[in-house]
Amino acid sequence: MTIIDGKATAAAIKQEIAAEVEEIVKKGGKRPHLAAILVGHDGGSETYVKNKVLACEACGFKSTLLRFEDNITEDFLLRQVELLNNDPDIDGFIVQLPLPKHISEQKVTMAIDYRKDVDGFHPINVGRMAIGLPCYISATPLGITDLLARYGIETSGKKCVILGRSNIVGKPMAQLMMQKRTPGDATVTVLHSHSKNIKEECLQADIIIAALGSPHFVKADMVKPGAVIIDVGTTRVPDPTRKSGFRLCGDVDFDAVAPKCSFITPVPGGVGPMTICSLMKNTLLAGKKEIYS
Repeated sequence: MTIIDGKATAAAIKQEIAAEVEEIVKKGGKRPHLAAILVGHDGGSETYVKNKVLACEACGFKSTLLRFEDNITEDFLLRQVELLNNDPDIDGFIVQLPLPKHISEQKVTMAIDYRKDVDGFHPINVGRMAIGLPCYISATPLGITDLLARYGIETSGKKCVILGRSNIVGKPMAQLMMQKRTPGDATVTVLHSHSKNIKEECLQADIIIAALGSPHFVKADMVKPGAVIIDVGTTRVPDPTRKSGFRLCGDVDFDAVAPKCSFITPVPGGVGPMTICSLMKNTLLAGKKEIYS
């Protein structure tokens, strides 16, 4: 059994990006510039954006953080998006989700120029990904495919079960795993809260990608020997032994499942670090104008 180290893989990729950026700058090219809009003071979003800024520094990018209180109007936020769309120095930007309830996340996502949509959430990027055209791929699925590739995990012809059908992970992950590419060429089954025979389906899977947000949902009796397990779950559960009072818990019962696996991602330290790393990869592509010129 091999534990997939997302933290080390992400660090290696960021070093590769930093080296490429320095080559670009040395040759007189432009340093990639990522901007982020943060609305309000959600704890998780604060931490995530802070980590994105640190990742930009590690990759040699310029970064700009625009902070606004959660009482701003939707029109005001849309105007800020338009300013970033029209700023030639900004290569890519994100609007950190979730947004306050009075602001339509869909309307804001649609307003972002798809050529600067390094989160990969705009319908044009989602549609291009679905038919295999070059695009910005949303960060978590891109990070997972990087882990599969770097660990040499065979996916062609394998049965892949994806637990969860979210727009951010489940659906794009299914699209990527069935495409004619590497990793890819898998036979994909997507299971969700209304699916029947989940245990039986999982027992047939060579690869299980769990993205339900349900702690310890995947048990040892759901996994066949030698399966590859990718755990996307990151649910906070109470833990009085921790200073914070909680710990992160994955969708997989790691201690019970790990001995049966050929490869498995831990939580934390597996898929999580790859998410921000993937955003950096998209920003580099945006800076190089490799997809949309």
